[in-house]
Amino acid sequence: MNQQTDAKLANTDKGITYLALGDSYTIGESVLAEDSYPYQITKLLNDSNTAVENPEIIAVNGWTTKDLLAAIATEKPSNNYNFVTLLIGVNNQYNGEDMSIFRKDFTTLLNKAISFASGDKSRVFIISIPDWGVTPFAKDDVRSSLQIGKEIDRYNAFAKKITSVAGISFTNITPASRNAATDATLLASDGLHPSGKMYAEWADIVTAKILEGLQKKV
Repeated sequence: MNQQTDAKLANTDKGITYLALGDSYTIGESVLAEDSYPYQITKLLNDSNTAVENPEIIAVNGWTTKDLLAAIATEKPSNNYNFVTLLIGVNNQYNGEDMSIFRKDFTTLLNKAISFASGDKSRVFIISIPDWGVTPFAKDDVRSSLQIGKEIDRYNAFAKKITSVAGISFTNITPASRNAATDATLLASDGLHPSGKMYAEWADIVTAKILEGLQKKV
């Protein structure tokens, strides 16, 4: 699922820290960096008088869970971020990998996300995989839109189950992502990735949960 990406915004030093882990959805493929959900979350937090630095992002277009784990091993993030978001797995599904790989890797990534948030589960926020099967890009895939959707549902079902058992926030944006089937404004110009409008919907929901999590501990 490789497309051209825009340059990230420069970091600033304004307040609490945010680590965003993921893939093309996290970097905001085919939209301006400021329209990606990590930057929209940051803006919403700052607008609510919660001073936060621009997000540190470990994500690249096309990454699977294995790729993200390898990058984490190389970059060695600190273990004192104020909050962490994680959205990963679509490329495992896109590549037709065995589901067992995702189960193992996602479990590891979830535990790493907790460690990056100083072990505080209330500061970790998981986002479900959107359904790219409803996009124009999917028309060239050998799988039907229905099959793609069912596969993504299986990935999300596992992620939701393990996240819930761990007592971590899980935001299911997948049903809303399917509105792109009838609303082209929810898609970027590449006909695959979300537009800033769709990312704004995600950011609104996740930001409310982040604010709640941040208030649980000074």
